[in-house]
Amino acid sequence: MSDHVTVPLRSERLDLEPLRIEHAAEMAVVLGDPSLHTFIGDAPASEDALRARYARMLAGSPDPEVSWCNWVLRSHAESVLTGTVQATLFPAAPTSPSGGRSAEVAWVVGTDWQGRGFASEAARTLVAWLRTRDVTLVVAHVHPAHRASAAVAAAAGLSPTDVRQDGEVRWELCLPRG
Repeated sequence: MSDHVTVPLRSERLDLEPLRIEHAAEMAVVLGDPSLHTFIGDAPASEDALRARYARMLAGSPDPEVSWCNWVLRSHAESVLTGTVQATLFPAAPTSPSGGRSAEVAWVVGTDWQGRGFASEAARTLVAWLRTRDVTLVVAHVHPAHRASAAVAAAAGLSPTDVRQDGEVRWELCLPRG
């Protein structure tokens, strides 16, 4: 069932390029501000650490039923990388009333590009792509104090639930099948 095919996507101001190991050098700079990691945890990764992480991500999930899809965001105007979006696609649960797949999504935009709507634009583009992948449930986990990320989730059509996981709020969007 795995369809680990991350295709290029385009929005009004961004190219969502499938992740490559070669992106590590530029992404180490984009993700290098320690304040960026307040809600996502860890410390900024070095170029070598990102290369190793990207190699693992590109190898794909060890579960053949799960697909890892990762993109870097490139600004059309500046032709520079500004962040990432990702989706983990899961098979349909036997108990799912919709019968479709679910996807867990996440995003991060470098400090220098925040406040321009890039994360919202990329998240909306990602959700639109997920609609073409037989996904009927989109999930994101957002720290309750991270108002900017909550705004991105809302802009992508997700709504907060009462479910908490590791201290984060579960946001969901149900998509029609077909």
